[in-house]
Amino acid sequence: MENKQQRESQAPQWVRTWAEFILKQASNDIKQNEQSINLIEQILLATTQGDSCIEKPESALEQLHHLMVTDEQASHQQVAPFVSDEQYLYLYRYWSLEQRLALQVKRLKQQNIDPVDVQAFEHLLQDVHQKSALSMVAKNALNIITGGPGTGKTYTLARIIAVLSQAMPDIRIAMAAPTGKAAQRMKEAMQSSFADEKLNALGLVSARLKQQDTFTLHRLLGLGTQFKARFNLKQPLPYDVIVIDEASMLDLNLATLLFEAVPDHCRLILLGDANQLASVDVGSVLADLQNVDALAENCVNLITTRRFKAGARIGETAQFIQSAKYQTDSAQMLHAFEKQIVTAGELQPIPLKQGMNDVVQLEYITDQSTDQISAVALTQYYEKLSSGYQDYFHALDAYMQNGYTEENVPKVIDAFDRYRILTAIRYGELGLDRLNGEMQKALLKALPRIVKQGDWYIGRPVMMSYNDYQLGVSNGDIGLCFKHRTQADLFEVYFPSLDKWLPATRLPKSIQTAFALTIHKSQGSEFMHTTVVLDESATKLLSQELIYTAITRAKSVVSLLVSPNALRQALTIKTTRRSGLVNKMNKIVLSNI
Repeated sequence: MENKQQRESQAPQWVRTWAEFILKQASNDIKQNEQSINLIEQILLATTQGDSCIEKPESALEQLHHLMVTDEQASHQQVAPFVSDEQYLYLYRYWSLEQRLALQVKRLKQQNIDPVDVQAFEHLLQDVHQKSALSMVAKNALNIITGGPGTGKTYTLARIIAVLSQAMPDIRIAMAAPTGKAAQRMKEAMQSSFADEKLNALGLVSARLKQQDTFTLHRLLGLGTQFKARFNLKQPLPYDVIVIDEASMLDLNLATLLFEAVPDHCRLILLGDANQLASVDVGSVLADLQNVDALAENCVNLITTRRFKAGARIGETAQFIQSAKYQTDSAQMLHAFEKQIVTAGELQPIPLKQGMNDVVQLEYITDQSTDQISAVALTQYYEKLSSGYQDYFHALDAYMQNGYTEENVPKVIDAFDRYRILTAIRYGELGLDRLNGEMQKALLKALPRIVKQGDWYIGRPVMMSYNDYQLGVSNGDIGLCFKHRTQADLFEVYFPSLDKWLPATRLPKSIQTAFALTIHKSQGSEFMHTTVVLDESATKLLSQELIYTAITRAKSVVSLLVSPNALRQALTIKTTRRSGLVNKMNKIVLSNI
């Protein structure tokens, strides 16, 4: 079943307004043809759902001939609002981005790289797929390494980087991810891998590697407020190896800017899990790259999972979702999920310990026959959800009892990062805004000594919703509010991924409380325990990719608080994005253009 997030019977007003405006630009003499307006609306709506194009109707030439050029004409710099090829109809912007990206893929594919002899280092990797990844990077400029959770992507990367560094002592390496949280997690994982005794015994990890920094992709490219990159085709990045983690989050625009900034004779390594959610914006670049026939030797998929022990419930749940891709009977899927994974019951508090056996628990949301949940049931749900934050509340209490000293801050951060609530929607009784409000109430009730001043209070977790280049914080960066270190009557926010303190008064009023996150915003993060909340109002937004992403954020415990219908939808709906990128890359990469 395909999820196109069913279009409304009537387009949003802004889509209608833009369609009429575009049509008027062709000629004042042209009548406002309703069919032409509807076709333009379809193209605009498709981009809001991540599609770069739509299937071209037979009537396209008749309806948009005055606003449209063919892809051949566009290739010769003829510009129009819309571009038509044999199969698809595009906004010019997205046709151009696909064309630019395909040309850069061709450039990297055909790039001559000085090969590295890795035979002496193959023993560092035991898995045949991981060995293939090492051999691939040794001889290619473009490298795509994919795999599910626990398949050793970072483990493999660390050994690849160590081998390259041994072969090229002056090598310049950049490591980046689309979000600040993902970049921080990448840094921690790489530092842990570089501490491996086997690597150090062989002298493969230099002091410089152990201090290797990571960036957000925006910072790497030097993207400013106008979304213009400092590094580009004319001024490429000054590196020999560029690694991008969480590459499934790359949208068409960001991927094009990245590929254009990769210098000649540089190795680009993309790491990611194509089964996760695609980018928030237009495109599904990682998945498309894997489907290009001409790039078969540039892709390695790691399949042996090590995070989850045999019989581990989270790993089995992820595999169940992946195996459900071709199933469409939602009732059967729900029955199979309960039989093979977990029987529905009530969520219970789970003590978190290192090395614990992982747990999956399921509770169905009741009283939704009329789309209303009783006040009593809601109160119980909020209490169960807040129970996951009890360790955090205790750590905050200890921080206050010990005189608000900075030495206690790491313990508070660690306790907070063990647990997170994930949801698909923003509004409603179990939507993002309400959940954050209820978790705030639970904190203030548990620690009545905390005084709330406006929106701020000790322990408030916050997340940036846009890039603020002046403050040096990015969209998705999460911080925790503490008492100011030098001014007792003020608050200060610490951003762990940036190792940065900022006065609360300098942060925007639009900053969001972050006890709960949308599943999209959780990408690139990892927690010991996640609770996934999906009620009836989320059903139109659900997909296998969404629930797979939510479940694989957890290392030890997944709690599902869901309506049966929402879970059925999530298990059976497969999201596909319409794109001409694969066709373009297959054509261009193999051509002599």
